[in-house]
Amino acid sequence: MLRFIALRLVKAAVILIAIVTLNFFLIHAAPGDPAAVMAGEAGAADQIFLDQLKEQFGLDKPLLTQLGIYLGGVVQLDLGFSYRQQMPVADLILDRLPATLLLTITAFVISLVFGVLAGVLASARVGKWSDTIISTIALLFYATPLYWAALMAVLLFSVELNWLPGFGYETVGGGYTGFARALDIGEHLILPALTLGLFFMAVYMRMTRASMLEVSTLDFVKTARAKGLKPGIIQWRHIFRNAMLPVLTLAGLQAGQLVGGAVLTETVFAWPGIGRLMFDALAQRDYNVLLGVFFVSAAMVLLFNLITDILYRVVDPRIRAS
Repeated sequence: MLRFIALRLVKAAVILIAIVTLNFFLIHAAPGDPAAVMAGEAGAADQIFLDQLKEQFGLDKPLLTQLGIYLGGVVQLDLGFSYRQQMPVADLILDRLPATLLLTITAFVISLVFGVLAGVLASARVGKWSDTIISTIALLFYATPLYWAALMAVLLFSVELNWLPGFGYETVGGGYTGFARALDIGEHLILPALTLGLFFMAVYMRMTRASMLEVSTLDFVKTARAKGLKPGIIQWRHIFRNAMLPVLTLAGLQAGQLVGGAVLTETVFAWPGIGRLMFDALAQRDYNVLLGVFFVSAAMVLLFNLITDILYRVVDPRIRAS
């Protein structure tokens, strides 16, 4: 296992450097640059002022030289300096990362738990009215655009019913501490977490249902039925465990994608995470912040993939034996 983890870490490091390099060229290929944006905002867009800003940002150097400087910093975990925010990018991301992790982990747990439970229930009652209702609701969630669901949730539960706060991380000026502050953050978390988790909940439900129906037709399940085992034991011990392997793979792949989905959710709900930070940095052409967020997002995806591979070897004895 240690050798397996070590090899995967080496591969992940190579992939991460390749992703950083590709993102660097894509960002610099986009029209506009931080110097032009800041000069326009300052109302002094003459060439001399632009040249001074480019020299300050290091944009006057050849592109490959800029790439070498940036990669050298990344190796040392130095993600550069944000001249828009006037602070190091690493500090800026670390300040926003806990809010994003809280949102994405909560949404991931909600979507996985309820999606799997709904899929198990639907597969156990296949062809009945309850299966039809669950499948229809899952299809509705799957087809609904994330930003539209977020806006409708704000209008219904915050504006019309006034049940939950619609924006922010916590009550501004509330002055809560301890458990009261945790409850306040929890109330603000409900709407964005549910909205972000709806789409993935539908995906897990459909995958679980299809996987369990497929496993239920295999020979070892037929043998278990022929031996007279109780349906509940067959459902959970024989079908469920084997049906979870593709669901586990999908969950590992999509756990990292939740960060990308959080961009829209954090923007609509004014959630102060790295998704909203990336959106603001894109509008401001803050290259270093964009590259830093991309770096952290890619690292999280690779980390979740590694965790998925390890869990796969734990859950499936055949993979562990090979």
